[in-house]
Amino acid sequence: MIGWASQFGHTLDIGGPVSGSLPTDATTIFGEGTRIPPIKLFDQGKLNEDVLDLILNNSRTPEANYFDLMAIVAGCRTATRRVLELCDRFSKEIVIEAFEALLDRTYQAMSRLIVKNLPERPVSFEDYVDDDGRGNGPYKMKLTIWREGDQGYFDWTGTDWQAPGPINFYLSEEMFKMFIGVYLIMVYDPQILFNDGFYPLLHIGLPEGSLLRPNFPAALGCRTHALTRLFDVLGGALGVNAPELSTAAGYGTSPYLLYNGYDENGDFFHLMEITFGGIPGRPLEDGLDAHSWWPLFENIPTEYLESYYPLTVLEYGSLIDSGGAGYHRGGNGVHKLYRFEVDGEIAIHDDRERSMPWGILGGLPGECSSKVLIKRNGERVALPSKISCVKVEKGDQLVYITAGGGGWKDPLDRPPERVQKDVRRKLVSQEKARRDYGVVLDPQTYEIDGGATERLRARMRQERGPVPTFTLGPTPEPIGVMAESSSLVARR
Repeated sequence: MIGWASQFGHTLDIGGPVSGSLPTDATTIFGEGTRIPPIKLFDQGKLNEDVLDLILNNSRTPEANYFDLMAIVAGCRTATRRVLELCDRFSKEIVIEAFEALLDRTYQAMSRLIVKNLPERPVSFEDYVDDDGRGNGPYKMKLTIWREGDQGYFDWTGTDWQAPGPINFYLSEEMFKMFIGVYLIMVYDPQILFNDGFYPLLHIGLPEGSLLRPNFPAALGCRTHALTRLFDVLGGALGVNAPELSTAAGYGTSPYLLYNGYDENGDFFHLMEITFGGIPGRPLEDGLDAHSWWPLFENIPTEYLESYYPLTVLEYGSLIDSGGAGYHRGGNGVHKLYRFEVDGEIAIHDDRERSMPWGILGGLPGECSSKVLIKRNGERVALPSKISCVKVEKGDQLVYITAGGGGWKDPLDRPPERVQKDVRRKLVSQEKARRDYGVVLDPQTYEIDGGATERLRARMRQERGPVPTFTLGPTPEPIGVMAESSSLVARR
């Protein structure tokens, strides 16, 4: 035995009360699909048909699930084959020695990085998940970091208790160490080889019963909102002492649209589309517009959607002015308009509807997300960011808007020529150019009025005063059980 080949993947549906197995109103894990303990799908290379039948018979999308499972198996087999080829070429002993040397090399490099970049005095940062899908929120995520020698400490004490709804995220220490390592290496020293050799240097505090370490049988299906907010909080905590090396906050979630029903041929369909948003302004450059938070994610082409599902994409683009202003501006969010071509049901999973993606070093926050269902009769219905089982009829439309990214550094220092270019490309409006960047443009030709721009910026700087390290935007008002908790604290 030289190691394990593993692969993590998703399938479209694993049973439960709603198509897609992601009910936004679940209160326990038992309402989120079939639970299967660790069991062999293959034994000595032979497929266990009984296990496969158990999985596929509890899914609304058995064919798609079958191919997803086989793709995961193929990935593991490929990894196994590649490692064995190394052993055949160099011998098992040399391969193991090489692995150990690589782990040690990363350990030593991360040790130096921690000493150089983590603070000795504890610093904290906090941000929020808007709500839990059941009308409760917001949920605070608080992280405190420090170092003792070359040992890094990351403590989530102060994070709110687990939610009644499914936004809970059971975070393992090893997974969070991986996230920390990716962040530290990419920000401070991209030359470090990434592996888990640095894990012994990191120490994680996760309060039991909290949003990030919920007690069984907490619902977990909407955990991606806490997962992505984790990166905002980690970046903010590391940015307290070194904001010039940190990004602002991005759209910070995985915006899903789920649509299911029966097409005109009577066949069942289930669509799950992940939409993108505004990437934060960064030390090197502007945030990307309407882009994926995850590097390997790609959007589903409109041509594919319209060919294989009964819907039409009427509009799709970046939403002007949704990115936070900054020396490096935040990326704009997505504006997408769907029309449903058959009756069915939709579900929405998103966040940042009430909390804004914050800016850093004077950069301004990005705009919030929103969803509106336009009925055939013209009635407009505002939908919450997390909702399941919304009935739609043929001809109904959905406006799906995701959050923009926060800005990096003072927007009044952004070269006017770059603001002018953004206006010409319809990424920033003339009004925002004047209001947030202090750039005065001719309304017809977009030519810069240099004198007026200089005077306006001088006045704005004087009226505004020094810029804060973080521009967070307003904290969402407590709702549901969180409002009740706030009232109890106030009465005491």
